Amino acid sequence: MVPSPQVPSRVCALLQSVKYRVTQKPRKQREAKREKATMASRNLEKMASIDAQLRLLAPGKVSEDDKLIEYDALLLDRFLDILQDLHGEDLRETVQDCYELSAEYEGKQDPKKLEELGNVFTSLDPGDSIVVAKSFSHMLNLANLAEEVQIAYRRRIKLKKGDFVDEANATTESDIEETFKKLVGQLKKSPQEVFDELKNQTIDLVLTAHPTQSVRRSLLQKHARVRNCLTQLYAKDITPDDKQELDEALQREIQAAFRTDEIRRTPPTPQDEMRAGMSYFHETIWKGVPKFLRRVDTALKNIGINERVPYNAPLIQFSSWMGGDRDGNPRVTPEVTRDVCLLARMMAANLYFSQIEDLMFELSMWRCNEELLARAHELHRSSRKDAKHYIEFWKQIPPNEPYRVILGGVRDKLYNTREHARQLLSSVTSDIPEDTTFTSVEQFLEPLELCYRSLCSCGDKAIADGSLLDFLRQVSTFGLSLVRLDIRQESDRHTDVIDTITKHLGLGSYREWPEKQRQEWLLSELSGKRPLFGADVPKTEEVSDVLDTFKVISELPSDNFGAYIISMATAPSDVLAVELLQRECHVKKPLRVVPLFEKLADLEAAPAAVARLFSIDWYKNRINGKQEVMIGYSDSGKDAGRLSAAWQLYKAQEELVKVAKQYGVKLTMFHGRGGTVGRGGGPTHLAILSQPPETIHGSLRVTVQGEVIEQSFGEEHLCFRTLQRFTAATLEHGMNPPVSPKPEWRALMDEMAVVATEEYRSIVFQEPRFVEYFRLATPEMEYGRMNIGSRPSKRKPSGGIESLRAIPWIFAWTQTRFHLPVWLGFGAAFKQAIEKDAKNLQMLREMYNQWPFFRVTIDLIEMVFAKGDPGIAALYDKLLVSEDLWSFGERLRTNYEDTKRLLLQVAGHKALLEGDPYLRQRLVLRDSYITALNVCQAYTLKQIRDPNYLVQVRPSKEPASKPAAELVNLNPTSEYAPGLEDTLILTMKGIAAGMQNTG
Repeated sequence: MVPSPQVPSRVCALLQSVKYRVTQKPRKQREAKREKATMASRNLEKMASIDAQLRLLAPGKVSEDDKLIEYDALLLDRFLDILQDLHGEDLRETVQDCYELSAEYEGKQDPKKLEELGNVFTSLDPGDSIVVAKSFSHMLNLANLAEEVQIAYRRRIKLKKGDFVDEANATTESDIEETFKKLVGQLKKSPQEVFDELKNQTIDLVLTAHPTQSVRRSLLQKHARVRNCLTQLYAKDITPDDKQELDEALQREIQAAFRTDEIRRTPPTPQDEMRAGMSYFHETIWKGVPKFLRRVDTALKNIGINERVPYNAPLIQFSSWMGGDRDGNPRVTPEVTRDVCLLARMMAANLYFSQIEDLMFELSMWRCNEELLARAHELHRSSRKDAKHYIEFWKQIPPNEPYRVILGGVRDKLYNTREHARQLLSSVTSDIPEDTTFTSVEQFLEPLELCYRSLCSCGDKAIADGSLLDFLRQVSTFGLSLVRLDIRQESDRHTDVIDTITKHLGLGSYREWPEKQRQEWLLSELSGKRPLFGADVPKTEEVSDVLDTFKVISELPSDNFGAYIISMATAPSDVLAVELLQRECHVKKPLRVVPLFEKLADLEAAPAAVARLFSIDWYKNRINGKQEVMIGYSDSGKDAGRLSAAWQLYKAQEELVKVAKQYGVKLTMFHGRGGTVGRGGGPTHLAILSQPPETIHGSLRVTVQGEVIEQSFGEEHLCFRTLQRFTAATLEHGMNPPVSPKPEWRALMDEMAVVATEEYRSIVFQEPRFVEYFRLATPEMEYGRMNIGSRPSKRKPSGGIESLRAIPWIFAWTQTRFHLPVWLGFGAAFKQAIEKDAKNLQMLREMYNQWPFFRVTIDLIEMVFAKGDPGIAALYDKLLVSEDLWSFGERLRTNYEDTKRLLLQVAGHKALLEGDPYLRQRLVLRDSYITALNVCQAYTLKQIRDPNYLVQVRPSKEPASKPAAELVNLNPTSEYAPGLEDTLILTMKGIAAGMQNTG
């Protein structure tokens, strides 16, 4: 990272800020503890040091509305005071010393500073070591919060000015109003065309419990309160009393977060993951959807459309994998699937129930149409009793309030729907008759639509378009099940079940049949009527698990479920097998079956496999002209490297769309993207606009995984922006498709992809000692101790890189800031292209400037390089890797530097992120904290792995019973020496927070 020039005026600003803070905040408690005035002045100097480092390291203000350093310094100051109050001055000084050494390393890239830092860490006793690691992890979380507040602040300023363009250019943001105006103004689309396209588009956001959210929910909630306090502290109309109270609240929340154990002591169950995922509905998504749709209405009005988006237009949908994704996760059982479905039903009914009385208060009108009046009289006659278990409207509602009578009937059914689900969940049966509950969305919508029609016909459309419209939109979006649960299972597991059946029937082994024979037999069974097997089929535990899952699907209401996804799908028989099992297990409304293509070879073969499927008449009739195909970003990247995977995903989508067109089928692509670039992550807007033309067509499904859920829905304004980005970018992609690549660009990409795959595989799969190096140079073996997911980190307990899941694979390299899976292969590809023909460099630059797909790919890799540091990776090598492998590590680091140089050459940039000063500033501010944690992690791993590594613990100035010592007791059963395991886990969590990506 290039250090910024040290501007004297910034030091003046620092002194002003220190003076301000000292006068603003009395510190009587601390002063009472200080013995001498000289100590006080020394503390003041020391206190200023981190601020000073912050200000000297960071680029100057990037713009007039840049308050990031101010926010950062305030949070840090508050935290260091708390640290001193809780753990004494000695530890506060240690934290500051570590920060300073880290900042000096960042400025000069001098490896000696890392060694000095390592000596400080290894001299700490177990309790102090935990406190220091926890402090840096905490400071990184606070730095992230400062960033979020700054981004929101800049956004508000820009909106006030009517200036939509965000972060230097519009590539990272999609504003719905800006998109409408661009389509109508610049691209000459008529407002009606835009409205028609919008009404018919669907974005389905699929929340998954991928184990990449390393922050506990208890902490996320405290972080949200810190963010709110910081935002309000800088509000313009704040009084001195408000300021004092907010300052106290800020201190309280920072301390509460620091006092909370960051480490999950037991792995979450799938039910825990589902509850965590569902909490976002309760907190932001539930109210966020109608609020966002109102903004869409306003934006439409501003381009001359005086209609609202119909409440039943499926603009936004939500699905979930939590409790449904059983691929490689034995903890997701049929019982878990049943539990999460009933829990979601109960939550949905409860959310509606919590709003229905507000709606009853609002609709107090007496004037209504005849249809509603007749219904109200009928209801009034049939319900003559009081209901004491309601808070409001518990007495019988008089007939001259007809809307309230109708809504009272809705309330009764919602109450019963909630209690019915609660009883089924707790005791498997329910004594509430099903006809007193809502069993379908249509049934629920009907009385609400009646109220809406009546209000409109009586001249009260303005009232109808208030809370009632919001409620209708919620019902249309969330239904009775809140989210639709996808089921995911590996194709091999279905093959096992069918194989068991064919052997039992004396037909031989299905597993050994060729594909043609499998298809013929499956189709003959699907076309027949007789049951295929009875209860006498011999079942292993695995076979029972698959069949019991289908049984749960058949027993629960069909609106609980979305798609049935087959991972590792390769052939049409994989899809037909699931269709047959659904029929045999009496699934009344079969789930749509979605093949998932992940590995490079599967992606290449996908179009032909889908074409074979569409050519089967039985299947073509079954799907009714619609098919969904899922493409996996994680495993394709792990299999061939990012460049080849990205290009193959692009081509596979183009080919799949061609095949679908040929057979007259509307194709929906389901993108399995992770949070990290190595797993297909990156800004939403860019990701959508860089997809091939005609591959979205107003219909998009995307996974929102792990930590990305918090980044997308953790706050009201984040939820709003997420819905806006997806909606605007999908609309723009359909109405203003990106350019198709020129034939010569394609040819060059094909050549480069071959070279990149060769380079990647020659190191990852063919280098005999690569796995050994990977396990030594990264914390991969210790990853499982973080307890961040219910899923094991490997598909198979034994085995090398192939069996390792993509998340721990990326996670391990992200921790050491080397990011190998992301960039490996790019350098060789660029080098070969440029050496073959010097004109290719010009062509690569043309591709970068004109082709969104190529630009996004390069920009994301550039961002990863900006977060990387080979000097840190070298430290891990020096401490943890056997000497005979050092030359291999050096070779990889040389490759890293060559790749970075070539990447900048292709992008035409002199320095990393020169086009994004905001991101560059944020990364510089974070780097010093992350470096301290990296050094702490590397030396802790050394102590864990090498029993002969001796450290000299410094004498403590605090008593033996000091608070830090208590932290060691939180993990009494660790197999490592006291304090080491917790210190290690805290560094992992801190680095993950700093990189803003886990896996």
